[in-house]
Amino acid sequence: MPFVVLLLGILFLLFLIIRVKLNTFVSLIVTSILVALGLGMNPADIADAMKTGIGGSLGELAIVFGFGAMIGRLVSDSGGSYRIAQTLIQKFGKKRLQLAIVIASFIIGMSLFFEVGLVLLTPIVFSVALEADVPFVYLGIPMATALSATQGFLPPQPAPTAVSTALGANIGQVLLFGIIVAIPCVIIAGPVFTKIAEKWVPDAFVVKKSLPAFGEIKEFDLKETPGFGISVLTSLFPVIFMAISTIYTFVVFGGKTPKEPHGFSSIVVMLGNPMIAMVIALLFAIWSMGIHRKRSMKQISDTISTAIQSIAMLLMIIGGGAAFKQVLIDGGVGKAVQDVMVHASLSPLILGWLIAVILRASLGSATVAGMTAAGLVTPLMHSLNANPVLMALAIGAGSLALSHVNDAGFWMFKEYFDISVKQTIQIWTVLETIISIVGLLMVLLLSLFVH
Repeated sequence: MPFVVLLLGILFLLFLIIRVKLNTFVSLIVTSILVALGLGMNPADIADAMKTGIGGSLGELAIVFGFGAMIGRLVSDSGGSYRIAQTLIQKFGKKRLQLAIVIASFIIGMSLFFEVGLVLLTPIVFSVALEADVPFVYLGIPMATALSATQGFLPPQPAPTAVSTALGANIGQVLLFGIIVAIPCVIIAGPVFTKIAEKWVPDAFVVKKSLPAFGEIKEFDLKETPGFGISVLTSLFPVIFMAISTIYTFVVFGGKTPKEPHGFSSIVVMLGNPMIAMVIALLFAIWSMGIHRKRSMKQISDTISTAIQSIAMLLMIIGGGAAFKQVLIDGGVGKAVQDVMVHASLSPLILGWLIAVILRASLGSATVAGMTAAGLVTPLMHSLNANPVLMALAIGAGSLALSHVNDAGFWMFKEYFDISVKQTIQIWTVLETIISIVGLLMVLLLSLFVH
């Protein structure tokens, strides 16, 4: 019975979002209430369950997401991201443009949301494609692949951070292992898949002189942008802090963060906390991309305000996804999944991936799919002693699969690349699914060495 209610709930949510076109957050809240009633929860407990879910997820994530968006916007508005991309492209030359695009997109994707990274890099990569006289899609596929992979596997991006928090996984370890998982995903779904797509969808690989769907392109004079080093350092500041802390705990404490660290260890652990890392990184970004660039505090504040506005709805959607997740847990769906799968031979990592794939295909949102899957597999993960870091990455991989018409990224890719819906399915949907499958295989490979 819980599975029937879950299926009906997902179908109803899909109906509200796609057919009714109701706001995703509102749809999630309405669906959560109806599913809770369908699961037989005490009506008096529904509000508390939803409140617990929202509060538990947004407590830490509000600062991580908010400050992350501010840092990304400061780097973008100062021209720092433009400098990163242009420098890498100049260093690699025209023959290795795809590699340059992949590296630039990967670096930028660590600190920007997918949508922001796509908006930022599209005009730059398009101008490079024009100069090199190659199809925009030829460079665009590696760009989109790198941006997508960072969204699925690497904190402090929204989905992997939210899933890691929900599963109780060490975010620093998710970051390090996520990089190991993401690199082969980007190579296979990027440059390798591009060669296949050229033969499969040849009509999409034509040299275009303009991008009709793209709005006003902000131009920078390279001489007036920040230096490459300071731009990269600012973009990766929180990532560097978390990586150093994780490596330190690996070496000193065998990978487990001590419950009561003292002295220097306590400082390293503090700096590796995503919230603290983000606060310090933002202060540095305000100086490096603002004050140091002779920007007034009003200009800096305007940039920060714009960044907050851009993630407001994202935070609400994550909260709605968390409410839905909590209702499923309190309503017994998680226990039902555990009862069904506890004696099955199916790996819990594959199960987490599969649930995320189904939810992603149904709902469109990678973050909602990841958060809901995390809630469903948490009891099973504990009962089978599965590694929460690998589970977070498996769910992250599953949350990227089968992007189609109910995913905003699908339409952004179509419009920005100026291709048809059919071509978008043939390229974007396949590209995302390749990342998902390769990601799962990499996680399963890691599970042979990490316990």
